Amino acid sequence: MAEATESRKQLVEVAGVPMKATTIDNWTQIQNFEAKPDDLLICTYPKSGTTWIQEIVDMIEQDGDTEKCQRAMIQHRHPLIEWAQPAQPSGVDRANAMPSPRTLRTHLSTALLPPSFWEKRCKFLYVARNAKDCMVSYYHFQRMNKTLPDPGTWEEYFESFVNGKVAWGSWFDHVKGWWNTRDRHQVLFLFYEDIKRDPKQEIRKVMQFMGKSLGEAVLDKIVRETSFEKMKANPMINRSTVSKSIMDQSISTFMRKGTVGDWKNHFTVAQNERFEDIYREKMAGSSIHFCLEL
Repeated sequence: MAEATESRKQLVEVAGVPMKATTIDNWTQIQNFEAKPDDLLICTYPKSGTTWIQEIVDMIEQDGDTEKCQRAMIQHRHPLIEWAQPAQPSGVDRANAMPSPRTLRTHLSTALLPPSFWEKRCKFLYVARNAKDCMVSYYHFQRMNKTLPDPGTWEEYFESFVNGKVAWGSWFDHVKGWWNTRDRHQVLFLFYEDIKRDPKQEIRKVMQFMGKSLGEAVLDKIVRETSFEKMKANPMINRSTVSKSIMDQSISTFMRKGTVGDWKNHFTVAQNERFEDIYREKMAGSSIHFCLEL
């Protein structure tokens, strides 16, 4: 167990979903957020490719101009709606200060999303990642992110994750909720593994969904610039400027591997069998299908 620090606070539940206490303290402001019809909301469960899809969207918005994508840290270009930290502008404050059209992001489930996003019929861009790789990535992220509870051992974290006792709640509920809204709302539902397999095809889908038209050379450039290696080396993306007291990248890097199938290096045979049973039970009746290795 890593030693507890001042900032390693426990999570607090809202509607049965564990969240950071600072977010819950700001819950009324978050729920009353006023979306606009031309907002694009990037939606992900944590550690499902959020930063990756952000950079893809930004490159499309900027017509492939890498200079413009360096204008600010990536976390500030697209505010996280539910982000709240006393003495700093909240995610809602940052979003309210932005000119339209805005690109915003959230890790909130459909059940917790501010209602105005549905009422204004906004566009939603959802990226899902297979639960096993997501769990591994989240575990390492929680080890280095001092604003989240200590994850404990891998065995302990496995239990927390499958029981939805992690920040933003159950992966199963989150993915199913967004999958089930895709026909009723303007949702482009993408899979992390598909972007890995054929980035150009998936980036083209995002471009079309955003109502943009870019040439093949620009799309090829976006593929290159949003590769894991390029992004990991980019200080505007890799969180290298974030204080070690918040993110200790000597424990684990913010951008760690970005691969498909790393779960095999963590799951024991018994854990894998148990996970498969839990998955079948929790995802029963859903038509969603994930790829676990490329």
